[in-house]
Amino acid sequence: MLAKENTVLLIIDVQGRLAQTMDNKQILFDNLQRIIRGTRVLGIPVLWVEQNPAGLGPTIPEVAGLLADNQPIAKYSFSCCGQKEFLARLQPLGRRQILVAGIEAHVCVYQTVRDLLALGYDVELVTDAVSSRTPENRRLGIERMHRAGAVPTSVEMALFELVKVAEGPQFKEIIQIVK
Repeated sequence: MLAKENTVLLIIDVQGRLAQTMDNKQILFDNLQRIIRGTRVLGIPVLWVEQNPAGLGPTIPEVAGLLADNQPIAKYSFSCCGQKEFLARLQPLGRRQILVAGIEAHVCVYQTVRDLLALGYDVELVTDAVSSRTPENRRLGIERMHRAGAVPTSVEMALFELVKVAEGPQFKEIIQIVK
């Protein structure tokens, strides 16, 4: 089970023109906003990365606007773990559960998840906040990550698992986010 004090949210490469080519992009964008807003309510740290930002552009405004108090990590390897700055920001948090969302499921998300698992992290893949340009690549990426040991979850499942109880101010905010 996810625990607030042991979880980090990782948003991968939701950038510019690439993001606009994703399968079911509006559902993806809505769910990314929900998971970010929900984890922020719960005090969970968020790390976000951008693949070759000079080439692919910045993170889409719908997502970047929710992370304005945080700086993205530029990367050039497909896996986030191939970027020293990413590991330098992740490791000091001392958290072992990583919620992963972003694009593309079969490339950067997949390679990051495989590397995080190899490093001993517990990885939960927010499947309704992950996409690829084609449904087949999305499905294949999710399937391979699941077989490798990543646990599939959804925005609502993760947020309710993290909040734990159906009472209090955090629960009330989470309910408003998932509606």
